[in-house]
Amino acid sequence: MEPVPVHVLLEGPSDVAALEAVLATRAPAVPRTAYRLVDMGGVTNTATHLRAAGPAPVLGLCDERETWVVVGALRRRGLVVEGEQDLGRLGFFVCRADLEEELIRALGVPECMELLGRLGLGGRFATFSGQPAWAGRPVEVRLHRFMGVASGRKVRLAGAMASALPPERVPPPIARLVDRLAGRPP
Repeated sequence: MEPVPVHVLLEGPSDVAALEAVLATRAPAVPRTAYRLVDMGGVTNTATHLRAAGPAPVLGLCDERETWVVVGALRRRGLVVEGEQDLGRLGFFVCRADLEEELIRALGVPECMELLGRLGLGGRFATFSGQPAWAGRPVEVRLHRFMGVASGRKVRLAGAMASALPPERVPPPIARLVDRLAGRPP
């Protein structure tokens, strides 16, 4: 009988793209059949995807401001969850603001700018940054917003940023998720 793959619950397609990239570099020995990356279509669908996973083991990522959704969904699954502090023990890892912010911080502004140039997006970012609503804001804030202003850009950039990170600079929540999936001790 085939082992049941671990369901990795992720908020959206950009999270899936980033995890695929990190798994390729940080856990290449983990067979693709050992896990299933699930694009939940939003964190509010966590309970639905926990039910759909049935008895399969489940891991996941969530954003700091949405931990209450995951806590509630895990409680409805019958798990004892006192609060956000229990999420890591249960295999759910929390991004400070969100996954994109974690990637920008880990990669750093100079490398993000270099990446935009390599992807042919440097000019578009400069135009975006020159708009009155964004001029003068911190570069990290502009990068974060720029990722989401065009269809498909967030997925493309999340995957590219994650691919550009050396394994030792992978953001902690993503690293802990990948380590758990790979069976490495915390």
